[in-house]
Amino acid sequence: MFIGHFAVGFAAKKVAPKASLGVLMAAPIFLDLLWPVFLILGLERVRIDPGNTAFTPLDFVQYPISHSLLAVLIWATGFAFVYHIRTRYWPGTLCIGFGVVSHWIFDAMVHRPDLPLYPGGEARIGLGLWNSIPATLAVEGALFILGVRLYAKQTRPMDKVGVYGFRSFVVLLILLYLGNLYGPPPPGEKVLAFAALIIWLVVPWVWWFDRHRTIENHRASRKGSL
Repeated sequence: MFIGHFAVGFAAKKVAPKASLGVLMAAPIFLDLLWPVFLILGLERVRIDPGNTAFTPLDFVQYPISHSLLAVLIWATGFAFVYHIRTRYWPGTLCIGFGVVSHWIFDAMVHRPDLPLYPGGEARIGLGLWNSIPATLAVEGALFILGVRLYAKQTRPMDKVGVYGFRSFVVLLILLYLGNLYGPPPPGEKVLAFAALIIWLVVPWVWWFDRHRTIENHRASRKGSL
């Protein structure tokens, strides 16, 4: 799943309006922030395999540190704990913990059975939604539209950055999503790993335009946000 993860970050603003969208968005994409780093370090493996599923040419050979269920629970607890120590803001803390775990849940929906339960375990989870392009587009598209609408209704722009920073981000995600679907497969695993690092730019971008938007009822204080 791709844009479905971003939908969770957008929707979380409804539950935790005082939290920065930067951290709310970092949570559901956190595993994908880690994944290319572990690929580059040689700790995890992916293979370019056109036809692996109808939706993606990637064969996720080994990724127990970033994507096993046990590791995800540890990452979620750690991320939420650090955030709570910094802010003492419970709605944000809960959204961050859930956001990290939601990544594994959504991936389990779309991946073929390749998600491990714990490092070294043989069992693999995956319902295989990626085997159907129409079903994948329907599910992810609906999630993304819902998440974006919730964020847009919860906040309002204070200036042009708040308008166009938000809109351009949404458009870019859609273009990247369609490019991933209809474009050629990556030329190699190392190219893929380094190219995937671009996802790190998401966090400062959404933090930036979110700072130029305010809560719709504008009574919710930004005190305690990170």
